Order: sequence, then C-alpha cells, then structure tokens
Amino acid sequence: MAEAIIAGLIRGKLVAPDHIVGSEPRPERRQELERQYGVRMTASNVEAASGADVVLLSLKPQTLTKVGHELAGHLNPGQLVVSIVAGANCKVLQTLLDHRPVVRAMPNTPAQIGRGMTVWYATPEVSEEQIDQAKVLTRALGEELQVEDERFVEMATAVSGTGPAYVFLVMEALIDAAVHLGFPRHVAHDLVIETLEGSTAFAKATAQHPAVLRNMVTSPGGTSAAAIHELESGRLRTVLSEAVWASYRRTVELGLDLEKGLGIDEGPAVESADSRVADAADAKVSTRRRNGH
Repeated sequence: MAEAIIAGLIRGKLVAPDHIVGSEPRPERRQELERQYGVRMTASNVEAASGADVVLLSLKPQTLTKVGHELAGHLNPGQLVVSIVAGANCKVLQTLLDHRPVVRAMPNTPAQIGRGMTVWYATPEVSEEQIDQAKVLTRALGEELQVEDERFVEMATAVSGTGPAYVFLVMEALIDAAVHLGFPRHVAHDLVIETLEGSTAFAKATAQHPAVLRNMVTSPGGTSAAAIHELESGRLRTVLSEAVWASYRRTVELGLDLEKGLGIDEGPAVESADSRVADAADAKVSTRRRNGH
C-alpha cells in the first residue's frame, strides 16, 4: 500500500520523487523502489521521518510498537502522522509516538491502481493546512471521505477496507459456477469480470437503489427470480452482514490489543471488543432516530 501511495503521488504530479523518502529493511527492496520511482530509500525509520512534512505509517500491526518506539521523541509538532495501520486507533498512535497531530486512514487494495476508497479521521490537533495535506495523500489513491467520528474508520475497515475480499470471493464463486456449467475458465473469467464491472458502472451512473436495479432484471417466474430465490434461501444477506460485523469486531480487537500492550486504560475499566461494538451499534440506532429513520 505504501508503494501504491508513492505511485499515486508521482502519477498525479502531487509530489516530486526527490521529495519522497521511504524506509525499508530489505536492501533489494530499497533498490527496486529507488530504481522504479526515483525516490530516496533508507533502512532507518528515523532518517526517513526527519524533516518530513507528512510521516506515513504503512506497516503490519505487529511491528507498529517497535517502529513507534523508534520514532517517539524524533517527531516535531509541525509534522503530520498519517497511519494506515489496521486496528491502530488514534489513542494508540498518540501514546506510542508521543505526538498529537495524527490522521488515521483506511484505504483498500484498488488504491494500487488509483481506484481506491479511503476513509479517514483527523485528531483535533491537526491543522487546516495538515487537513489539506491529508486530502492530497488520500486522493492519490482514488476517492476519499473524511469523517468526524473515528469509529467510522473502524466501520469502514469492515466495509470498504475488507470489501474487495468479499467481491473477489463472489467473483471466484461465479467463475467456478460458470466453469461447472461448461465454459472454459478464461471465458468464465472474462464474463464475470465484465459483468461485475459493468453492473458497478451502471449503478454509479444511474444512482438508483440496488433493489430498483435488481428488479429491472427480475421478471416474475423468470431466470433471475429463480436464482435470487436460491440466494435468499442460502441466507446471502445475513451471511454478508455477519461477515461485515466479524471484520468490524476484529478491527476493534486489534485496537484493544495494542492499547493493552501500551498499558492504556489498564484495570477494571478496560473495554471488551464486544462492548465497544455494542456501543457503536447503539450510536448507529441513535443516529437513525435523529434522522427520522
């Protein structure tokens, strides 16, 4: 994902390659990125962050604590930290880095071709100038949405962040079904890819509710009606909903694990993942009531 951001910034001519410094532990990978993008690479996280306007954290949650301890004390108040680390909430990031201006963002894998969806939240200490910097960074990946409640980033992790995995699984299942019917696999692949891409473009162009679009191809007693009956009998909607909630719960768990590892909120007041998820569900219901839904 870090490479996708580098590519997007350079492709959009938003940042000159010689203004980008990255850190990477493997020498061969550093050489590859320098050769391909013309950026400067180093093995030191502190060196990469030194003098930067924006410090991007793109790493596994398991290595966040190590990297955070390296950077703590080496960041100045004018630097903006943007994190795309799954599960790492702003409380964790601010505590670990001893740094206040933080943006927590959740992109998805289509960002690698500039077609991503990134949902992000900025802490109150982030200035207007830094907000603009965050927008430039996230727009390099595709579409972006700033939210005023950090919980929406966690929710987005389960929807848009994990969403490509759901789509790819459906894609795989449809291709396998087409092969089972008798299509050669390469033909089945093209049929499914073009159908999914065309359907998405059609939904976006018409701005119609998906139920309206589905009804357009569902004649009474027809082939689509027979197929949808099977999908509904198999609890497709329920399974997808449960998958989204499972992903959301795991996102919350990752954040709580990081909090506990840093000694944040130790003691009897520590939240469980289920309680935080329940709080989010209550907030969702309250929002619906305020909006009259």
